[in-house]
Amino acid sequence: MRRTHRPARPARPAAVARLAAAAVVTGLAGLAALTGLAGLAGCGKQGSPPAKGPRADALPVYRVSRDFSLPASATWSAAHRRGRLVVGVKDDQPYLGERDPATGTYSGFDIEIAKMTAASLGFAADRVQYKPIASANRETALSNGQIDYYVGTYTINALRKKQVGFAGPYYLAGQGLLVRKDEKDINGPRDLKGKKVCSAAGSTPIQRIERDYPDATPVTYDTYSVCVDNLLTYQVDAVTTDDSILLGYAAKAPNEMKLVGKPFSKEPYGIGLAKGDTALRGALDDAIVAHERDGDWKKAYAATLGLSGVPAPVPPPVDRY
Repeated sequence: MRRTHRPARPARPAAVARLAAAAVVTGLAGLAALTGLAGLAGCGKQGSPPAKGPRADALPVYRVSRDFSLPASATWSAAHRRGRLVVGVKDDQPYLGERDPATGTYSGFDIEIAKMTAASLGFAADRVQYKPIASANRETALSNGQIDYYVGTYTINALRKKQVGFAGPYYLAGQGLLVRKDEKDINGPRDLKGKKVCSAAGSTPIQRIERDYPDATPVTYDTYSVCVDNLLTYQVDAVTTDDSILLGYAAKAPNEMKLVGKPFSKEPYGIGLAKGDTALRGALDDAIVAHERDGDWKKAYAATLGLSGVPAPVPPPVDRY
């Protein structure tokens, strides 16, 4: 984990009050870190916005295919024998893939994509096990069979296709910038000279910052939530990743954070799977198309990412390579 530290700037009294409320809501301790009086903010969860996610009663219910069979897929066959699918996900991305620490329940748009595709493969929601996997470990987890497939803001690109397979895409995002509400100097990526920009280690967004904006100072951690913690406590100047992820964080603390500028990339989200399992890839492609056509995709978006106030986009065409 690469870190860059500087003395924490004391937070404004109003900000401290709001962050303290956030800490109470989420059951977080260490309020000193929120006020900049301690040096622990870069490593813990202090300062995270309060948990907020989709209502369970607003989520779609997906029809489970009772007669589905895919013996040509080694992955599906193994899951069928074990009696459940193991799906890799994110657990700290609001409205996309988030775990409620009190109940252990996972929610978000990516979780819904996982559930609807699992239903098409013959697995009901109670036969899906979610396994959090950090961005830097996705290819390894797929290659060694830790997970059956992965749904977690996973951008399809040529380099990753050399290591794993992809179904989809099922969503098109774009890289954005999240800053504090009182930030005046950063209005887009060209304003990042000398600024500390945080993202997940091994992610496409931080690689783009390093390549296209070399005057910025990159800071990386295993998860975006730690980047947001550091933004709220003045340890970094901006957080960058896909705008869909950033919208979720901004929606949780609208008085403290905002998105700036326009998206400066195209990020097609795909379902990652073992590279050689073409049968499973085809079945997942079929499932994505079917759920887009029957309205499940749009209902899932409305109940999750749609809570950010951004209307549902048109899904991108599935790439059957």
